[in-house]
Amino acid sequence: MNDRFRNIGQHWVQGLVAVVMRSALYFPEEGREREGEVEGRDAEQLLDDDTEPEDHRRLLGAHHGSRRPPPPEFLLGAGGDRSSSSSSSSSAPSLLRPSFSLHSNSLHHRHHHRPSSSSLPAADGLPCGLPSPDLLSPSVDPFLRPVDPVSSLSLYFRRLHRADEVEVEVEVDEGRRRRRRRGGIYATSTWSSGRCCGTWATPSSSAAPSARPAPTPPTPTAASSSPPGSASSAARTTSTRTTTRSGTRPTCGSSSARARARPSPASAPPSPPSPSPQRPPLRRLRRGQRDRIDFSRNGVSPRALRAARRFARSSGDGDGYGEAARLPRDLPRDLLLELLAFANKFCCEALKSACDAALAASVLAPDDALLLIDPALEESSSLLVAACLQSFLRDLPRSLHDPEIARLLCGAEGRELLAAAGHASFALYHFLSHVAVEEDATSNAAVMLLERLAESAAAPWQRQLALHQLGCVMLARGEFKDAQRWFEDAAAAGHVYSLAGVARAKFKRGHKYSAYKLMNSIIDDHDPAGWMYQERSLYCIGKEKMADLRTATDLDPTLVYPYMYRAVSLLEDDKIGAAIAEINKILAFRVSTECLELRAWFYLALEDYEGALQDIRALMTLDPDYMMFHGKIHGDHLIELLRQHVQQWDLADCWMQLYDRWSAVDDIGSLAVVHQMLAKEPGNSSLRFRQSLLLLRLNCQKAAMRSLRLARNHSTHEYERLVYEGWILYDTGHREEALIKAEESIAIQRSFEAFFLKAYVLADTSLETTTALYVIQLLEQANSCASDNLRKGQAHNNMGSIYVDCDMLDEAAECYLKALGIKHTRAHQGLARVYYLKNQKKSAYDEMTKLIEKAKNNASAYEKRSEYCDRDMAKSDLNMATRLDPTRTYPYRYRAAVLMDDHKEEEAIAELSRVIAFKLDLQLLHLRAAFYDSMGDSAATLRDCEAALCLDPAHADTLDLYNKAREKSEPQS
Repeated sequence: MNDRFRNIGQHWVQGLVAVVMRSALYFPEEGREREGEVEGRDAEQLLDDDTEPEDHRRLLGAHHGSRRPPPPEFLLGAGGDRSSSSSSSSSAPSLLRPSFSLHSNSLHHRHHHRPSSSSLPAADGLPCGLPSPDLLSPSVDPFLRPVDPVSSLSLYFRRLHRADEVEVEVEVDEGRRRRRRRGGIYATSTWSSGRCCGTWATPSSSAAPSARPAPTPPTPTAASSSPPGSASSAARTTSTRTTTRSGTRPTCGSSSARARARPSPASAPPSPPSPSPQRPPLRRLRRGQRDRIDFSRNGVSPRALRAARRFARSSGDGDGYGEAARLPRDLPRDLLLELLAFANKFCCEALKSACDAALAASVLAPDDALLLIDPALEESSSLLVAACLQSFLRDLPRSLHDPEIARLLCGAEGRELLAAAGHASFALYHFLSHVAVEEDATSNAAVMLLERLAESAAAPWQRQLALHQLGCVMLARGEFKDAQRWFEDAAAAGHVYSLAGVARAKFKRGHKYSAYKLMNSIIDDHDPAGWMYQERSLYCIGKEKMADLRTATDLDPTLVYPYMYRAVSLLEDDKIGAAIAEINKILAFRVSTECLELRAWFYLALEDYEGALQDIRALMTLDPDYMMFHGKIHGDHLIELLRQHVQQWDLADCWMQLYDRWSAVDDIGSLAVVHQMLAKEPGNSSLRFRQSLLLLRLNCQKAAMRSLRLARNHSTHEYERLVYEGWILYDTGHREEALIKAEESIAIQRSFEAFFLKAYVLADTSLETTTALYVIQLLEQANSCASDNLRKGQAHNNMGSIYVDCDMLDEAAECYLKALGIKHTRAHQGLARVYYLKNQKKSAYDEMTKLIEKAKNNASAYEKRSEYCDRDMAKSDLNMATRLDPTRTYPYRYRAAVLMDDHKEEEAIAELSRVIAFKLDLQLLHLRAAFYDSMGDSAATLRDCEAALCLDPAHADTLDLYNKAREKSEPQS
């Protein structure tokens, strides 16, 4: 019983850790792509996926119908940055958000002080001067980065496959054992039925002979034939475990009743062995010499004894283990604690479990957990410890600042106590250390938790991760000697990327040439990767440095540092226009606070205060605590200074600006306008919701979830709160619960957002035509409710998408035209699709050209226009799409397919390998596996299939290809 509740407690804490890590409170902001999330809640965004051009797409969430399990933790972060344009791809999320800072330290730290007021003179230059290349330094990513991520994924898949096979074998063996028991192999038994509050007691040595003769059927007696729920049965199951120093026998029931009901040894029926083999069975005690037992010297109050006696009598009403027994709900906490100590001392497992559950239910706040955690650990109450941990986790990160909680969670002694209760897991300390590093990477709590993480590591990758993160934290603290030691330990454990940390620590200690030689050896010994050349560029100058940065960008265009260094270098050469153009390249597909800060700095140098203010507002939306200019000025303070130099807008002007920028697909500009509107109306939940939509378009999930939670918290009406809770549930994968929230909101009051949420969830769940038509009705009802044209344009666009799915092209065209009538620019894409399906290819091409001309972010428009032109023009459009956004995977697949058709197999493989090196994508891996299969390379086919199946184990095409490749390779092996 105790093991059962210990397992319940373990699953409780581990489940909570998993849920909180999935939630956007600690989602990585960049570097990952969540399945099931469609940017902007808009159906045309689903057209931006990476499916083949001629595929018949199911819109409004069709490609997001299934959630894929996360990739293995030891590969998290291996794929670099992720774009949200591919609905069928899955990427490896980083465990800790990779950061880059203009500060002198290698990691960006949040500072919460506000500087003194200053001004921005136009003639005297910037208050903090111009950015310098010498102050730019990329961070050492605090996650594992395999040198060959595809092979690592393949190896992980094989380990899982072997583990599943072993588990199946164990289940088969267990089933055979159960069948043997049912067949009578273990039918003979001489076990006694004595129990103490549901605990089995073993027979004496004389009653357990070595041989097992078939027993003679016992003669029924009044005691032995009583039903299980009778009073005599309850009395018969009462037993004890220990004897006091005075020679008396403690028991949970009346000794006289137990003596009257105890059957004789000859007539006692055989009982099965204990179902809990981990708990040592109790020895049957001989009949006492007293009728009454003295508990006055055991430190147990009469009130506790009476409660224990009542519980012992009621425990016989269950199945023999006390499940039917219940403690009264009005028992005070001190009495429950006394009963818990009593039950633990005298091995009353059912009573202990009941007290454990009652006390766990009483933990409602961190203060309750603080009062109960010590007795819970002392009595090894697994469920109560889990409840206390749950309370501490819910209060993160504030709970880490409490000395008592920090001593338990961060200290070595606290880990030992949690381990004794079964809760000192690697997952727990990984989550806690992640929160501590996010809060302050230089804190003592972060270091201590990472040390506990290293102590909890079992698998090799766990040790590598803990040691590597310790090196990152020491590097941020400026303790370079310790950082080098931790990085060297991680590298010795098998993590090659930690050698970059070793080189960085050596460089900080003044050993620049040694760091350069170390990076040279890494490049010579392994296949080249972008991070290798980026790191080596730190230790050289001039043309060699710029050559390394160009190579790093070619190998991995998602690396931020090369763009920033080149931009600042151009600024030093008085080429500020070119500097802004360089930083715009990375901002076109990856929005980060550091790049926005740098571009705002450039705008200030040009005295373009409106452009600078826009970028700073967008930056503060991503990180409200960001400190600019080497940590000297808080972003909000700089906004107040810049407002004096720009035209002031009232709320009506803001709405007009938002309308224009939303229609122009200017997401950063729209985000800045919403930030300005929230400064005037901080409690406007509708604006918070729109802010979350824009952040999703920019692939900033963590900030989007924060805005969505603020929208829920600022809701003034119940029906609004239910809608935002529904979106939170949907974004975390709980579609059915989200649908229930939408229906509850509609029951309270009909609103646009409630109908839109319900329609969106249903369209993402079912492919049936009847469901699609019902979704159209819901969207029509949504448009009949009060809302602005921005949202109604999205509803019309989604209706057109569903009509296309139902092959109702005229109705779809009408919906798209309505959306365009209210300046919903993205409807050009859907209308182009309708023209193409009507065999009007020229009209489709012209429609996409209009979208390219209107949209500021138009990489996806170039990609979609390639579907409606000949091969040469398509190739030109796809090349442009790759230049604008190198993370979009469809252009690579198209070019590889063309090369394969031209019998240029090696070039086709190279084209796919080029993007796989920095973006692990399901479709890319599947296509390369198919190419390898056509070339007869079974080993490479299996490797890519296994890596793809790690991203999506249920992908049917990859499974078929994998099984076929296994059949080919088995005869050879």
